[in-house]
Amino acid sequence: MPEPGHFVVVGASLAGLRACEGLRTGGFNGRITLVGAEQHVPYDRPPLSKKVLQGEWELDRIALRSAEALKELELELRLGVPAAALELSPAGRGGTVTLADGMSIVGEAVIIATGSRPRTLRHQPSGAHVLRTIEDSMALRGEFAAGDRRVCLIGAGFIGLEAAAAARMAGNEVTVLEALPAPMLRAFGPAVGAAMAAVHEDEGVDIRCGVTVEAFTDSGVLLNGGELVAADVILVGIGAEPVVDWLAGSGLTLGDGVVVDEMLRAAPGVFAAGDVARWPNGQFGGEQMRIEHWTNAAEQGAHAAGNVLAGFNGVPLTPYRSVPFVWSDQYRHRIQYVGHSSAHDDVVIAVGTPQARKFVALYQRDGRLRAAAGLNLPRLVMRHRKLIAEGAAFADALVLAGEQADSLRP
Repeated sequence: MPEPGHFVVVGASLAGLRACEGLRTGGFNGRITLVGAEQHVPYDRPPLSKKVLQGEWELDRIALRSAEALKELELELRLGVPAAALELSPAGRGGTVTLADGMSIVGEAVIIATGSRPRTLRHQPSGAHVLRTIEDSMALRGEFAAGDRRVCLIGAGFIGLEAAAAARMAGNEVTVLEALPAPMLRAFGPAVGAAMAAVHEDEGVDIRCGVTVEAFTDSGVLLNGGELVAADVILVGIGAEPVVDWLAGSGLTLGDGVVVDEMLRAAPGVFAAGDVARWPNGQFGGEQMRIEHWTNAAEQGAHAAGNVLAGFNGVPLTPYRSVPFVWSDQYRHRIQYVGHSSAHDDVVIAVGTPQARKFVALYQRDGRLRAAAGLNLPRLVMRHRKLIAEGAAFADALVLAGEQADSLRP
């Protein structure tokens, strides 16, 4: 088969960059166009809610690649203009990407990596902040830096709690509002979620769970029970939604993301990676997943590139199977989570205690280890990623955890 001449990667963040790098390291010497809605070259997003927001890092530290490294990739950059449409090729491979400025780009393969955008509340005022981009982070950083401000954070997920830590460390009065009974409940369950709340309560943050927002006023946030939470600064961090509106009418299957097969393939010659991809994870019995974490974006971008090249070289594509991994730094604490669990899974605090602010919790379903969450025990948590990948029995994981607990005792 003749070597293709042009690939298009839509989305100039981590997944898109890793896809471009994967194409080059895989031997592709043709044209690669990288399309990005933002005007910036690819940058690292996790520091936006941590080091950058806290004022410890400046923006020059979050570029994913130096100017020299980007130049070596020989990319045709189309930045600052989002994709507006995709028309699949009638020849059955790749398609035509139309940008918002009217430009059309034909690719013999297309990798979709358009990521996600913050969800918003009904009647959310224009003055309320969200946190996704460089501009979002710098605007919020300016608000926090003054100190002695009343900061209200709506949503107690990773973004909300990381921002709460940054605001509190800058000397602000911080209130966190969460509709569910505990922070990060869907990922961690009630016991570990309560432990995460305690970390913030130690620092003087007021965390209120089981409350919903009724309205916004000039003075703050009105709760459903009639209470007004006074606020000078409001951040809405209630999760993210995949950026797929531009794909309406493309013929791709959309449903909480771009629905792909286990090869990350959405259509012949069209793949998706990162926050936008919803795929059957064979590591967990083919359960459909869409993961919004750094590691997943990096791994999927590279994997999608590998499968694009495999298809053009006439060799079998490989499934993407993964044990998800995410971390969060809040105050002096490191939070980590590996695997994938649900509210129906059983959880056991296997090492340490939440009261000591040092523990590992294990999650199981049908006798198998599904996930592990930890506070301030990073090496112990990461050992469980390999166990989950190997399909370890929960009983065996508990035995190992007991041995690890013994090693921690003086």
